[in-house]
Amino acid sequence: MNEYVTNSIRNVVLVGHGGSGKTSLVEAMLHVTGATTRLGSVDDGSTVADFEDEERNRQMSISTAMVACVYEDYKINLLDTPGFTDFVGEVKSALQVADAAIIVVDAVAGVEVGTELVWDYCNEHNLPRFIVINKMDRDNANYSKALSSVQQLASDKKLIPVALPWGEKSNFQGIIGMLAQKARPGSGATTEDIPEEYAETVAIARTELEEAAAEGDDELLMRYLDGETLSPDEIEHGFKQAVLSGSCAPVLVASATESIGIVPLLLGITRYLPSPAEQPNPTVDGAQENDMETCGVLAFKTTADPFVGKLTYLRVMSGILESDTRIQNHTKKTEERIGTLHVMRGKEQIPVKRLLSGDLGTIAKLSDTSTGDSLGDKNKPLHFQTAVYPGSLYAVAVRPRTQADSTKMGPTLTRLCEEDQTLSWRNEPSTKQTILEGMGDQHVDIALKRAEKKFGTSLDISTPKVPYRESITSSGDSQYRHKKQSGGAGQFGEVHMHIEPLTSANMDPDGDENFCFKNKVFGGAISANFMPAIEKGVRSVLTDGAVAGFPMEKIFVSITDGKEHPVDSKPIAFEIAAREAFKLAVANASPVLLEPIMLIDITVPESNMGDVMSDLNSRRARVQGMDSLGGKSIVTAEVPLAEVQRYVTDLRSITQGRGVFSLKYLRHEQVPSHLSQSVIDASKSNSKNE
Repeated sequence: MNEYVTNSIRNVVLVGHGGSGKTSLVEAMLHVTGATTRLGSVDDGSTVADFEDEERNRQMSISTAMVACVYEDYKINLLDTPGFTDFVGEVKSALQVADAAIIVVDAVAGVEVGTELVWDYCNEHNLPRFIVINKMDRDNANYSKALSSVQQLASDKKLIPVALPWGEKSNFQGIIGMLAQKARPGSGATTEDIPEEYAETVAIARTELEEAAAEGDDELLMRYLDGETLSPDEIEHGFKQAVLSGSCAPVLVASATESIGIVPLLLGITRYLPSPAEQPNPTVDGAQENDMETCGVLAFKTTADPFVGKLTYLRVMSGILESDTRIQNHTKKTEERIGTLHVMRGKEQIPVKRLLSGDLGTIAKLSDTSTGDSLGDKNKPLHFQTAVYPGSLYAVAVRPRTQADSTKMGPTLTRLCEEDQTLSWRNEPSTKQTILEGMGDQHVDIALKRAEKKFGTSLDISTPKVPYRESITSSGDSQYRHKKQSGGAGQFGEVHMHIEPLTSANMDPDGDENFCFKNKVFGGAISANFMPAIEKGVRSVLTDGAVAGFPMEKIFVSITDGKEHPVDSKPIAFEIAAREAFKLAVANASPVLLEPIMLIDITVPESNMGDVMSDLNSRRARVQGMDSLGGKSIVTAEVPLAEVQRYVTDLRSITQGRGVFSLKYLRHEQVPSHLSQSVIDASKSNSKNE
């Protein structure tokens, strides 16, 4: 592939609801530009962008694909993103390196949940955008209805139809362009006169376009208001300025599967969407905006492959990146060797000698670089803003299927999380489980299939145990004598113990905030050298629990008295005695079960507010506050984790996918008495089964 200067590059992200036709649109653009010899199809798994086995099996995008094509000496880097909510991390990664967006809308369904979400994401990044109403050839296609739904969504922008449909449904045969005022049949490569029946519609739309163009430039606006006629070049200039400023969004129509309306879309991308030079670089420090001299690179995505190794997707934010050179990772403060640079077309890697400022590409086998890292000139470090990913919402407990899988589980989970920033994993010490967290059940399911397919690691899943804890609410005393006289050497140890809740008053300032151990034995009833064994015995119960097998917290223990034997007393005897004495003392100290309390922030449409509040009440939630913003309601509440482990599925059901939420751990609180016994019984039952 040839080398392209910054002004001839267009980085465009395709976003929209799942099934709106983003991947098919990319396929059509590749075919029309000659990058492919045949038009691929999502249905038969022959598209360039959906190349993973799981994508072809499910007939849906699950990761962002980078696809490069060339049109009229412009290089267009297309970023095809998933439309399903679970894969929002892929969308976020693509948005941070794109200079413009194409929002794809289904002509049958109009604006859907996913459309609303990506519109807000584009607003966050202030991206200029096109709206493409796709699938105009479908039986139930309705251009007017689809356009009206977009107008309701885009209340902050003026929508300007620049390509009207020439026919509809089975009669959809091309587009009628407002800028050139020509009809374009089929893909749009040729033009002809506008049919007479469209003359009135075109005149109205043309007036709207001219007004938008005039508003894009103050000088043009004054002349337009004075009644002057603007030239085609002036209209084109003013319209581009309006698009770049975000005041208007052009609307086009297409049928990706029939390759209708594709050339006008390509013309719109090259003429009216910005080059990287026309968009500011999101640097945090180190350089001026649009500093194109110093080499600065942002790694926005990584994929792990057992055969190829790690593949790093990057954008050259400034300067020039050369193959076969060395570069500094400013985030990790390490040096990386760059082999051959590649431009991606789905899974096809096209080698290039260098990438100029604004371009996208990949590097294989970088040792230390991960998603979000900034790289560049060692002597002139640049640091770039990275995407903010949402917190995980859905968790599963994973366990290896076989012993061979056990050794591979940790490295595999780490690799999966490197690929996807919305995945995370951890070991939960309180439940002794390995937890994998993602955005939803489908997200986690696909991650597990990747683990098996790519890394040969088979994992089984279950619902995670709630990390309960145990504590006491009053003081308790006990004594226990451990005596063993048969079968060899004897054992003897007697411990008298007092326990009470740990507070600021009895806490050791320099000690553990959950446990304090004191030796209050007088007169030498127990030798000091046995105290470490006694403390060890107590701590073993703290870890394993005295009531239901959960870790204990906020416990003050004092050893008040005891007995020892001059011959038979050994550390092991006092350890056993302390363990049993502690259990007895806990039973006398009004033990309680504590559950994790989460802070939940829920954002839903106002129409769903009543249903959400009713649902929260059924989950033992305590509402802390309510607010409204932009037609949506925001609820903040405290809710037990046990009640919201699968809330992501329930909320989507209540709000038809429009609700979003975040969870944050606050504290542990006492489980209501009417629920605690069932938790204890369930825990004991699980322990027996294990």
